[in-house]
Amino acid sequence: MGDTCRVGKVRKKQGRGRAAEPVAEQVAGGRAELVPDRDRPRGFTLLIDGAPQSHVDLDDPSYLDFAYQRRLGHIADLVAPPGKPVQALHLGGGAFTLARYVAATRPRSTQQIVEIDEPLVRFVRRELPLDSGWRIRVRGCDAREGLAKVPDGWADLIIADVFSGARTPAHLTSAEFAAEVRRALRPGGFYAANLADGPPLAYVKSQIATVGTVFPELCLTADPAVLRGRRFGNAVLLASDHALPVAELTRRAASDPHQGRVEHGRALADFTGGAAPVTDASARPSPEPPPSVFE
Repeated sequence: MGDTCRVGKVRKKQGRGRAAEPVAEQVAGGRAELVPDRDRPRGFTLLIDGAPQSHVDLDDPSYLDFAYQRRLGHIADLVAPPGKPVQALHLGGGAFTLARYVAATRPRSTQQIVEIDEPLVRFVRRELPLDSGWRIRVRGCDAREGLAKVPDGWADLIIADVFSGARTPAHLTSAEFAAEVRRALRPGGFYAANLADGPPLAYVKSQIATVGTVFPELCLTADPAVLRGRRFGNAVLLASDHALPVAELTRRAASDPHQGRVEHGRALADFTGGAAPVTDASARPSPEPPPSVFE
């Protein structure tokens, strides 16, 4: 186990002017820190080596602060009728934000989280505990290894939000990985992947091409500035073997505080521009973010 570097205990707000304090600990992926949200008494942002990873509000798990997590939340909302329990697999744990969201918005859902950084899992469980009534199992292993253990057709929803440092590992970007995702999804299920890229968006385009070799229906949602190649940022790729709720996803993305745009069909094909799919033999990690992203 690595050395801990605690800088204070997380406490509930105690009276006017008394707020929770930050807490930090060394985990496998670097220095994990939970920073209190000044606007939400029990809200915290998880940072790894100074890079924001996720946000959690213990009082309101349905609140999603980060723009890309809001877009993933829209997808979770549309995977089944409102309130209906689902079976969800989360590849990459972070602070368990999306699993908390699904548990809060779809009670009685059954969920699995796969997170390779077991010290991070212990840190998050201790400082931001999951509700004991939620049906959430956390598995400590590599995302692809954990995916291989999921029965055929088990999941209604699979969310991939996996980063080693600030990059998605190469073996989670290939057509073979996408085929494993489809195997674990029920017919009509959704696969959503958080992709981080910047101009000229070669990685995002290659992922669209790669996932498109496995799933017939795709769409991409992101900040328009990211889609235009003006800055580094997150894009969420959604895939299924059935028609996607593109119109409703477009409406929701456009009404977000940080408005998003959805590309689909011919527009998505034009955006992809003939990019080649990648296999296990040719896959590379996602690009390193520029230093300015963390400034």
